[in-house]
Amino acid sequence: MPITRSPKFIGVCRHEKKTPDPLAMHIAIITSGGAGMFCGSCMHDNTWARALMASGAEVSLIPTYTPIRVDETDVSDSRVFFGGINVFLASKWRWWRTVPSFARRWFDHPTIIRWATRKAVSNDAAQLGQLTLDMLAGEAGPQREQVEELAKFIGEQLCPDVVVFSNALLAGAVRRIKQLFSGPVLCVLQGDDIFLGSLPDSHRERVMSALRDRACDFDGFITHSRYYAEHMATELAVAADRFHQLPLGIDLTGHDGQPRVAGDPFTVGYFARLCPEKGLHLLVEAFARFHAKHPRTRLRVGGYLGERDRLYFEQVRSQAAQLGPSFEFVGSPTSQAEKVEFLKSLDVLSVPTVYREPKGLSILEALANGVPVVQPAHGAFPELLESTQGGLLFEPGNLDDMIAKWESLLLDPNERLRLARAGQAKVREFYSSQEMTDQSWRLFDSLIRRPETARP
Repeated sequence: MPITRSPKFIGVCRHEKKTPDPLAMHIAIITSGGAGMFCGSCMHDNTWARALMASGAEVSLIPTYTPIRVDETDVSDSRVFFGGINVFLASKWRWWRTVPSFARRWFDHPTIIRWATRKAVSNDAAQLGQLTLDMLAGEAGPQREQVEELAKFIGEQLCPDVVVFSNALLAGAVRRIKQLFSGPVLCVLQGDDIFLGSLPDSHRERVMSALRDRACDFDGFITHSRYYAEHMATELAVAADRFHQLPLGIDLTGHDGQPRVAGDPFTVGYFARLCPEKGLHLLVEAFARFHAKHPRTRLRVGGYLGERDRLYFEQVRSQAAQLGPSFEFVGSPTSQAEKVEFLKSLDVLSVPTVYREPKGLSILEALANGVPVVQPAHGAFPELLESTQGGLLFEPGNLDDMIAKWESLLLDPNERLRLARAGQAKVREFYSSQEMTDQSWRLFDSLIRRPETARP
C-alpha cells in the first residue's frame, strides 16, 4: 500500500508545525518483516496501525528487512527499507557497497525479497551475530547508506509527529534520524531478548554493549506488560521511568466464537509458531499422559513452521504418533477466518512457552472466542490472566501441574464455562484495538506536548 499524505502535511516538517490535534496526528511505525512467516510483532503492528487509522490518524507503517505477512488487511507501505538481501550481502561482503546503487535497489523489490526469504535469507540469531553488530553500528557501519535513506525519508519527506520503532535492533538508525527529526522517537519492545539470547557467545556481549549504547538514543520505550518493562530496563541499563505500558490489542472483528459446553472429545489446542521456544514438545509429552488417563480427548495443533524448525517439528510429530487420530496437525491458517474456526474447535488452549513470553496474542485470540487457557506462570501470562480471569496458571516446567489444570477443566465443566465467559468479556473490555488506540493517543499526545520528555 503506497504512503499517502494529507494535504495539510505536504511540505511541512515537524519543527514547523504547531502542536497537533490528536485526531490529526501522523505516526510513523517502523516494523520488521518476519522473513515470510506470520510474525506476532508484525501482526500486532499492523493491527495497531489499522486501529489508529480508523480513529482518524495518519499512519505510515514502514517495513524493514522484508515485507510483512499478516492474516488481516495489510496496511504497510510497499517500499522496504534495509532490504534483507542488501543488508545480508553488505555484512557478508564489504565490497558489496561499491556496487552501483541502482543495481542494489533492485534487490529491495518486495517480490525479490519474498522469493529470497524462501530460499536463502535467514532470521536465525545463531547465524546473524556479525550482521546484528553491523546494523547497530548505524551511520558508522556498512549499512550507513540505508541508514541515511531511512533518516531522510523520515525527516525530510514524511515529517511525522511521532516515530515508533517496533524492534530495538534497528536502533542504529535512530541517531541519524534525530538529526533530521525533532519529534519523539520511541521503541516498542516485544521479544527482542529472545533473539539476543540466541546469538552465539562470540557476539552476544558485543551486541549487548552496542545495543545499550544505542538505546540511549530513544526518547522512551513501550512494553505490553510490567514484567517486560522491568526485565528490559535491566537488560538495556535504562531508567525505569523511560518505559510506558500500552495494552495489547486485537481487532475483534470476526472473532465470533462463544463460550460453550465442552466438546466430545474434549479438545486441547495449541496455536503458535512451531518451535522449541513455544514449548510444543512439552505440550505433546503432557498430553500423551493426559490422554492415557482420559482417552476421550484429542490434541489439535496449528501454527507457522519455518525452515529452521522443521527437524524439531518432525521429532515432535514422531513423539505424537502414539496418539494416533487423537493428534491432529492443521498447519498454518491462511486467513483470520480459518484461525477463528480452529480456535472455536477447542475446549482449552495451552502454549507452554519455555521462555518468558512478553506478549501473548494467541492467548487473547483464544479468550476472544470463548476458549479458556492454561498457561505457565511466567512472563506476561500472570498479568494477562489476572486482568482477564480467563484461565489457569501452572508452575513453569511442571507437566504434572499442567495436566492437573486440564483435568480440572475436564471434570468441572461449569468452572471451564465460567472462565470462558469471564475471559471473553474482559478481552473486549481491556484488550480491544480501540482500547489500545485510546491509550496510544494519550501517550503520544503527552510526549508531543512535553518537549522535556526527550531523554532525561
